[in-house]
Amino acid sequence: MERRPLIGVLLATWIAVGVVGCCCGGGLRGASAADPSSFGVNFEITGAEDHVKTSADGQTWYLYLDKKTGVGFQTKQRYLFGWFSMKLKLAGNDSAGVVTAYYMCSDLDAAPERDELDFEFLGNRTGQPYVIQTNVYRSGVGGREMRHSLWFDPTADFHTYSILWNPKQIVFFVDKVPIREFRNSEKPNTFFPIMKPMYVFSSIWNADDWATRGGLEKTDWAKAPFVSSYRDFTADACAWGPAAAGAAPPSCVAATGDSWWDQPPAWALDDGQREDSSWVARNLVIYDYCGDRERYPAPAEECALRTTSS
Repeated sequence: MERRPLIGVLLATWIAVGVVGCCCGGGLRGASAADPSSFGVNFEITGAEDHVKTSADGQTWYLYLDKKTGVGFQTKQRYLFGWFSMKLKLAGNDSAGVVTAYYMCSDLDAAPERDELDFEFLGNRTGQPYVIQTNVYRSGVGGREMRHSLWFDPTADFHTYSILWNPKQIVFFVDKVPIREFRNSEKPNTFFPIMKPMYVFSSIWNADDWATRGGLEKTDWAKAPFVSSYRDFTADACAWGPAAAGAAPPSCVAATGDSWWDQPPAWALDDGQREDSSWVARNLVIYDYCGDRERYPAPAEECALRTTSS
């Protein structure tokens, strides 16, 4: 029988340096740990404010999509490197055509030279599983898509989705399980985003022209509104602040080693993480651009840098 990921165990090495709980930022020079007390402290709404609701304590946000419009939010700060984590509960029932996005981007307006790190959750017909798509952009060029199925129902409860980003690697995590690594190299890798600070965004929107079965399944607006829920945002990271002309970069941009995400244990997956990542590769990968010879007759340079395989 195939081995399932050891959720709660696989990050033993990083627990020792503070990954779990992500509470290291308060004592690290130049690093910033986002205040989890209220989404309003960290985010501002982008789009129709009447499509956002909050819990009484301000700690849970609900984004609504209907036939009129969707909505989103973004951090007030930009960040260059760190650990970014959010708990999401996705829209349930018949969600074909609906996309919930949780991502990082260097620009507010999808500028042509942007850097970007994406989680996208692609809805489906009732009874069919969600698909999770990840992607990486550098200077406006993407095409690094991977698609995975999940080992749980992401509409039934909150689950944690995280990104580790440092000069050595980018890792996408689901409930602390590394589902994808995107590594830099000593050269360095010319496609690795390393120079531009990024905001954190999320949104819910209609993408029935492509999201479900290549656009064959359309959004059923009779099932609207579609609601995605968010809580427990953490950014243990190098905070750059809003874009401003002439603003000097913070000291934490340099590879000082002052933060756990800028130390050797966070530069590569450990043995347990590689084992779990290999399990994901064998059992949950739906699409991997590194194996798509029609799009890429020669694999992209970063494909050879992976430390796990199926």
